[in-house]
Amino acid sequence: MSMKSAYLLINFFTVFFPVILSFDKRVQFVKSWRYIFPGLLISGLLFLFWDHLFTVFRVWSFNSDYIQGLYILDLPLEEILFFITVPFACIFIYECLNCYVKPDILKSVSVYITYALIILSAVLLFKFYDRVYTLITFGLLLAILFFAQFILKVDYLSRFYLAYMVSLLPFYIVNGLLTSIPVVMYNDAENMAFRVGTIPFEDHFYSMAMLLLNIMFFEYFRKRDKTQL
Repeated sequence: MSMKSAYLLINFFTVFFPVILSFDKRVQFVKSWRYIFPGLLISGLLFLFWDHLFTVFRVWSFNSDYIQGLYILDLPLEEILFFITVPFACIFIYECLNCYVKPDILKSVSVYITYALIILSAVLLFKFYDRVYTLITFGLLLAILFFAQFILKVDYLSRFYLAYMVSLLPFYIVNGLLTSIPVVMYNDAENMAFRVGTIPFEDHFYSMAMLLLNIMFFEYFRKRDKTQL
């Protein structure tokens, strides 16, 4: 098999098990698919906008040895699929934990986690305001967290934090492959130049912002559907 299929295969295996296990009789995740895709479209447009700018301004680039060569707005097709497969898989983790882990084990500390993340984001924004990836990542995360905690006052942040922590395992596998092969190559002049293994520190929080936004849309569309019944 051609190495040009590498990124495509990473996308495939990211979503393979969540799709297959969507028919689990207890979770029945397949019944929630209709709440996922509107949010994927909205959040995908936002993150693909930044992704496009990051690619144009060489914040990162893609190794042509590991992609098919099909581009839309300077982005390889595989990168666009990434913003579908990863949120889908992580919402699956979120729903499985909601089903199988009934105690809200982070409820008492959730607000402190939010405060800590907001403070961390503000400090790094101030310190690394001249690094594009750092600036956008922590700016987005701060804005989304503030909106969720203080404007919408959502009651599922503790559940999100648990799902995010569990999602770090596949995150390290997927992003580890993308950055070690490497499929995606980062310009360290536009980030903190600090990595966990081969993964830029910012990736952890870019992923957090993307996943939280998708779960916020997921919960919104699910709640709206239930209120219309």
